[in-house]
Amino acid sequence: MKILTKGLIFAAFAGGMLSLHAQKVNYSLHPQTGAINSLSIEGDTRDMNWMLATDGSQYKWVNQAYGWGLGHFSIDADGTTTEYHWEIPVRVKQTDNSSLSLYEVGGIRISVTRFYKNAGLIEEYTFTNTGKKSVTLHDIAINTPFNDNYKTAAVCYESRTNAHIWEGDHAAYVNATHTSGRAPHLGLVLTEGVIKSYEIRERDIRKDYSNTRGVIQLNPEACTLKPGKSYSLAWQLFSHQGHADFFSKVLNAGSAVARSDKYVYAVGETAKIVLETRGKIDTIRVPVTQTGDNRVELPYGKGKRTHVNLLGISGEDRLIRQRVHFIIDHQQCNDPNDKRQGAYMVYDNETDAIFYNNARKTVSPADRDEGGERLGMGISLALYYQKHPEEAVKTSLLRYAAFVRTQLQDSTYTVWSDVSHKNRIRAYNYPWIADFYFQMFRVTGEKQFLLDGYGTLRALFSRFGHGFYAIDIPIKESQELLRANNLTVEADSLLADFKAAGEVYLKNGVFYPPHEVNYEQSIVAPAIMSLCQLYLVTGEQKYLDGAKVQLPLLEAFAGQQPSYHLYDIAIRHWDGYWFGKREMWGDVFPHYWSTLSAYAYDLYAQCTGDASYHERAKNIVRNNLCLFFEDGKASCAYIYPYKVNGVNAQFYDPFANDQDWAQVWYQRVN
Repeated sequence: MKILTKGLIFAAFAGGMLSLHAQKVNYSLHPQTGAINSLSIEGDTRDMNWMLATDGSQYKWVNQAYGWGLGHFSIDADGTTTEYHWEIPVRVKQTDNSSLSLYEVGGIRISVTRFYKNAGLIEEYTFTNTGKKSVTLHDIAINTPFNDNYKTAAVCYESRTNAHIWEGDHAAYVNATHTSGRAPHLGLVLTEGVIKSYEIRERDIRKDYSNTRGVIQLNPEACTLKPGKSYSLAWQLFSHQGHADFFSKVLNAGSAVARSDKYVYAVGETAKIVLETRGKIDTIRVPVTQTGDNRVELPYGKGKRTHVNLLGISGEDRLIRQRVHFIIDHQQCNDPNDKRQGAYMVYDNETDAIFYNNARKTVSPADRDEGGERLGMGISLALYYQKHPEEAVKTSLLRYAAFVRTQLQDSTYTVWSDVSHKNRIRAYNYPWIADFYFQMFRVTGEKQFLLDGYGTLRALFSRFGHGFYAIDIPIKESQELLRANNLTVEADSLLADFKAAGEVYLKNGVFYPPHEVNYEQSIVAPAIMSLCQLYLVTGEQKYLDGAKVQLPLLEAFAGQQPSYHLYDIAIRHWDGYWFGKREMWGDVFPHYWSTLSAYAYDLYAQCTGDASYHERAKNIVRNNLCLFFEDGKASCAYIYPYKVNGVNAQFYDPFANDQDWAQVWYQRVN
């Protein structure tokens, strides 16, 4: 924290200013609020505003109160906490190359200056105590409403961003990558003060479902101000050409970049951390001493600090074994009077019991049923058994297989999510059941499982056609197993279906059709997974070429922040609501479907021989191990922001629900 007298802030106008229109990052101010209402990059031919429209035209609930640079803070006085918002300025002054917006609220003067220095737009925020008593400002939040949302794939390709936030103390930054993966991109680097966290506002079932990330706000540290004293925070906005250029410019701005060779370690291992500042690289070796979060503080410069977040575990193999046996012992229905007997179920870590979903009062009952994403438990256990043939695992799997075939399907291989057969018939469920059957063939050698897998995939294509971007279509697996077991007619039939789907994926290219979400990482990744598998099966170059075209869009979903929650983890921000007990919106880091990116990268490495993608895949699946605990329990979602809609977050949801897909892809990548 830096204390200033209130007059010093205006010295920022004294030098270093260039023409507004000559700079790469251009902005306009709202005439009433003094906030930024548009951000663009000079020379960018795309129709790209890097921030949400704050006039209600994009989302009617995102109005001028969410202008860039407005915000709020809280003050405690006389046993009461009051939240103050600065929204209407007492003064706005703007020239060709600078601006000043001045606000007064709650006895605090907030001055926001903007000016150009070299190729960057500088924003400086100063909070001055104009009262007669010392006050402490906490829960400070500054609006940075990045345009991170999904209208359609075509809109995303031209005019949206994936904002990768690192609340890295003095070395905080945001890498706002264009959704298409095409440069230029937008960067934000903190140059003065501390950013400790961020929060999300305006998430609600009535506010575009899962298609918007909401309004992003950055949280400075709390500050205590004596009368007449000030606290100042500043950052620089700049354009860049990609990750390497972004970090180069972060360093040139006087910040620091931290990274680790990996972010998950067994207790007793030594982590190798690199801290880079301008002109200096330090290597720090730190022993990982405890399971769970290990925050490593990294001092640099004159009194500055940043950090990395490492996960300590007892061991990767042990963690997976603990989870497998917890499912067998605690999450399999054992009631002979219940049609769900043998099913793997949602588990409530707070009540230490299976969640049976009988009352169905949750926001999305189908996402807590005995079918759907819970199938990941069966596939994970089947993969585990193939390397660890434990009789208890096989016995459990046979019970589960009987449940799936008799209770989730009928003779036509139609798939339901629950045993009532009254709810939706969902395309996603079909390849998951098929994949499970193919793995059960590997467990048992029983040919009927191959026929059941074949029948389920044929039912998928028969009912839904070839334009659905299904998750986990076992193209390569089915072809190898069916042909190796003299089921060539069935293999040829499925290959025709796979190719028909592949042609749709090639024709659509990067303009994906909407699914349950308009546009998301788990539409892009399955397309690449399918195209890479088709290349491996057929050797036809067009499939690999199609995957290469789509790869930058998948990579754009992930940043490189130095934390096991974030590094190379795709942005998702709705699954805590649909699948969690707390039913909370907001960024889920990591979400287990981020492992789809891992498998897409792994398949791409198999196709091209580029081992760097295999290493990235291993890192992603390893980071997802944080969803599994040492006692075998698990969580479907870690809600990462400090707050969502004003409610404290930063917690693991109590439901063990759908996260076991992370172990499926962990076992496949490894």
